[in-house]
This record gives sequence, structure tokens and C-alpha cells, in this order.
Amino acid sequence: MQASTGHGYVCPCCGKPRRLAHLLDLYERNYHLLERLIPELELPFDEAVSRSQSDLPLHLRVTDRDRYTVSFKLSYEFVDQDGVRRQPDLWVRVYRDAAVAEALACSQRPPWDATEEGDPKAGQFLSAQWQRNLTLGKWLEYLLEHGHGFSLAARPRILPAAAL
Repeated sequence: MQASTGHGYVCPCCGKPRRLAHLLDLYERNYHLLERLIPELELPFDEAVSRSQSDLPLHLRVTDRDRYTVSFKLSYEFVDQDGVRRQPDLWVRVYRDAAVAEALACSQRPPWDATEEGDPKAGQFLSAQWQRNLTLGKWLEYLLEHGHGFSLAARPRILPAAAL
């Protein structure tokens, strides 16, 4: 069976059929954009807000920390008659040891077994990963163009227990 080269299966950078290597390149590119937005990717804070003169406030909320990874949500916060809405509310996991960052859609990856070639669940998952991570990259570029950033002066710090 030949792979489809329709709109969803073509790499946006070179126009050739998508390859896993291209997705990993996208993860690396997103990591470098995040480094510009958040100078310290170990995130020594739990929540922060970046303010821009030309854009909405950007909220960052850490959801998980491990030795080599940190996960957080980036979103705008809208308040209306129904309460607070966070959109786009992208959940991002940064792998500091590998210098890559991936956008995730839910609290955990969907379980699938890609032991057979052409596993449709694997293809669906990878296609969704492409969409999320292209969105993350474009949004990070937009945020940086509008002056967003979580610099040392613009965010809270976690105080060491000894200092309290």
C-alpha cells in the first residue's frame, strides 16, 4: 500500500512525504523558540504571566516536573459570563536533556502499539502531533514577535526553603 501524499501527509518544510525525522526537527525548533520565550527552561516557578503591549496576557502554569522534563500549559485567559476560559491552552512537555519540546493534546499520550507497519492508530497519532506542534511553533513565533517573555524580572521565583 502506498502512502498518501495528500495535504495531511506532506512535510511543510520541503513538500516531500512526512517523515518522523521531520517531526523531531520540529520538536527541536520548538525547543529553541521556547528557550527565547522562557530563558530558564527548568522553570523555577509554578505560574507566571507575560504581558505585551500588543497582545493579551500569556499565562504559563507548570503541571509537572521531573529530572529531565518539565510540562506546562500556555494559554490566554478569557473572562466572560460563563467564567474563565483558557484558550488555546496548549500543554507542552520540554525534554531538557534532549533539547526538544512537544505539544501534547491531553494529559497523557493515547495508548497504541505500533508493532505493525502502517498501524492506523500510529498514523493518526503522528498526524495529530504534526498539527499540534506546527501550531505551537507558529504561536511561539507570534508571541515572540509581540514581545512576550518570561524573563527573570517578569516572573515570580520559588524561594528556597532555607530562605523562608
